[in-house]
Amino acid sequence: MLICDKMDQKNYKNWHPLKSRLNNEPDENRLFFHEREIWYCHLGDNVGSEEDGQGEYFLRPVIVFKKFNNEIFWGIPLTKSVKRTNTESDKYYYNFSFLPNLISSAILSQIRLIDGKRLARHIGVIEEKYFIELTKKFKGLIP
Repeated sequence: MLICDKMDQKNYKNWHPLKSRLNNEPDENRLFFHEREIWYCHLGDNVGSEEDGQGEYFLRPVIVFKKFNNEIFWGIPLTKSVKRTNTESDKYYYNFSFLPNLISSAILSQIRLIDGKRLARHIGVIEEKYFIELTKKFKGLIP
């Protein structure tokens, strides 16, 4: 029997109907996306320490890191929690700003393949110089 603290419980009951609705959206309703764009994305309630979306629509901002075609891309989730830059775990985060007075941290360890059907709303673009630094930092993680 699995025992779960109430604070750690996931809301799968509400996530699954939304996930089903997103999956069944007609292809002609797909949104167009490009590398470097930042979108709110329906990431859902995931297992363990995987990044979740938040709120009623399970949304989290993500960077379109690598577009493979008009349907799928590698997305890197963002957090507003600014990560310290002098720790061992720093190699898994990249701090930058795309909105005035807001620092975001890209969570490189949480990169994932995302279908464009999960996209909800475009919210910005990471500057090219920051995207180049982000790319270098990500490549540094690959053995």
